[in-house]
Amino acid sequence: MPIAPPLLLTSGQRLRALLPALGLLVAVVAGGPVGCAPDPDGDAARSPGTGLGIDQAAMDKTVKPGDDFYGYANGSWMRAAVIPDDKSQLGAFDTARERTEEQLTRLVDDIVKGDAPPDSDPGRIKTYYTAYVDTRSIDAAGLAPVRPALARFAAIRDVAALSRVLGAQLRADVDPLNNTHFHTENLFGLFVTQSLSGSAVMPYLLQGGLGLPDRDYYLSDKPRLAAIRTRYRAYVADLLTAAGLPDAAGRADRVVALETRIAQAHATAEQSADFQTAATEWTRADFARKAPGIAWDGFFAEAGLASQERFVAYHAAPIARLSALVAREPLEAWQDWLVFHELNRNADVLPSRLDQLHFAFYGTVVEGRTAQRPRPRRGIDALNAALGEPLGKLYVEQYFPARAKAEIEGMVSEIKQAFAQRIARLDWMAPTTRDEALAKVRSIVVGIGYPDRWSDMSGLVLQPGRAYANKQAAELFRTRQQLAKLGKPLDRREWWMNPQLVNAVNLPVQNALNFPAAILQRPFFDPGADPAFNYGAIGAVIGHEISHSFDNNGAAFDAAGKLRNWWSEADLARFRRSSRALVLQYNAYRPFPDLPLNGELELGENMADVAGLAAAYDAYRASLKGKEPPVIEGFTGDQRFFIAYAQAWQSKMRDEALRARVATNGHAPAPYRALTVRNIDAWYRAFDVQPGDRLHLPESKRVRIW
Repeated sequence: MPIAPPLLLTSGQRLRALLPALGLLVAVVAGGPVGCAPDPDGDAARSPGTGLGIDQAAMDKTVKPGDDFYGYANGSWMRAAVIPDDKSQLGAFDTARERTEEQLTRLVDDIVKGDAPPDSDPGRIKTYYTAYVDTRSIDAAGLAPVRPALARFAAIRDVAALSRVLGAQLRADVDPLNNTHFHTENLFGLFVTQSLSGSAVMPYLLQGGLGLPDRDYYLSDKPRLAAIRTRYRAYVADLLTAAGLPDAAGRADRVVALETRIAQAHATAEQSADFQTAATEWTRADFARKAPGIAWDGFFAEAGLASQERFVAYHAAPIARLSALVAREPLEAWQDWLVFHELNRNADVLPSRLDQLHFAFYGTVVEGRTAQRPRPRRGIDALNAALGEPLGKLYVEQYFPARAKAEIEGMVSEIKQAFAQRIARLDWMAPTTRDEALAKVRSIVVGIGYPDRWSDMSGLVLQPGRAYANKQAAELFRTRQQLAKLGKPLDRREWWMNPQLVNAVNLPVQNALNFPAAILQRPFFDPGADPAFNYGAIGAVIGHEISHSFDNNGAAFDAAGKLRNWWSEADLARFRRSSRALVLQYNAYRPFPDLPLNGELELGENMADVAGLAAAYDAYRASLKGKEPPVIEGFTGDQRFFIAYAQAWQSKMRDEALRARVATNGHAPAPYRALTVRNIDAWYRAFDVQPGDRLHLPESKRVRIW
């Protein structure tokens, strides 16, 4: 599970206005903070600075921390910051992304000016990028690049042929376990890793087929979502018209009607996020028996899975319902649906009139942006998607110093140890459960900066000036790379994020963590800042990802990455009571008067925030070796730690994008993630938060997890 792009309100005042009274929260389990021994190798590698680290100019010191801690840490920035027209949000993550994007732009510019061989990684980067940014050639080609696909759709005459086309479109474009990414425009999504039973590396099949972000966009009676549905139907018609297709209005009606039935077949976001109930293993024969409709032999043959005998049906019931739709709905509707989605998901590499329509709907209507990002910047995004690893290899060679890697490795070791000591001190956990938990945290495999082994891209053939063909080739190559893992042992060191991504991830079946190089910079990490800043910012990120191994889903996996109940009945009941308290705490927050947070959907991330911040704080105090940190510019060490944490969640988001994210994403909006401090005793001491302050929680109502 990633730390994720932040979800933020557009004003600190809204947060203060909507903070609820939380008197109904139940008491939860206590687990006191402990210290840990520093990692000697980590200490040897580090020479921490003494700079303040936190951004005083961003703060509003007129705000009382106990009334609005997010406003105290970020209030001045919130008032002054303006979201650019071409973005849906602005903040700490975006600051790091912007710096990384500038570095990548310089790197790619140098590659484009060079003469690298076409069959080298730099050569492939040059070919892909130059074709993507050459909109004149894309416009001149018109719809010629996509016509073979449209002709194949037009030639469909029966369910068997439709099944083969659907199978040929299957791509490795979802990730339910690591990145909690469930959306694909193809009817099904593919993910490949070890099965949840731990038996083998298998293909996972997930529900898909929607053009809007989630099933609720089709099924909810909320006025805003109903309005987006109306705009979506108009967009479908406009896109088909721009492609020169006859009867665009009738086609659009059929597409939206079919997608509404697909949405009705889908599991909810909450159901999808529950690993323990969402995944079922099927044999190949089970598909015909349990999910009749699709001609599965033809589907799997075209998907490159002709010889695969076992699968994970991650969305078993929706797969059966979608298969039935394939046989039941008119072929004409499926053909229209195929045509629309081929144009829709490739609009960026098709003529500008399609690309502009795509942005007008998704960029403006759904996300609230009023300007498209410049094409060269979009070209960098396209490279990250298609050639992320080879681009990342060049990025870390130029921009990621060995010192940063060594220092972060030391911090990870310390925070892992702090987490282990918290587990060891739990007085409510049975010894057998505690032993399992300690074995798991101690065996976590941590990747810092970049993978140990880089992918071989030599089989990817790209063509100068053919943006659409190159995109299809890259997506198919990525899928074949994933399928090549079938029948092989799980690689616990496999990476699931590009080094140049500002994010981090916990990999439950690998019992591993990835911390890409790009997040190891300000405002999350600064080797010149004092330890309080780094532990409060990147340390909390590290703690968050470690804690995902023990959130509501992660705690169901053992040290080997197998979904197995290693809990005693009493311990599991206690854990669930703590979880329920956190659900209630976040259900009480409202980004808008008509839109509460979904504490159930966000539970895993909120649990990781609470436990991760607590472990990072313990590690910070342990790093001081019993000494009190200096007061710097009037701030104590503990104050600097918690301010750094709140400033790491600094951001604004457009209302449209915020509403979409609350409806579909498992991460709480950032101001509420900053409010994780309400559950940490040391925060109360650091800022003298007293009963009567708006954010004060009695000790009995502070959520203690691990």
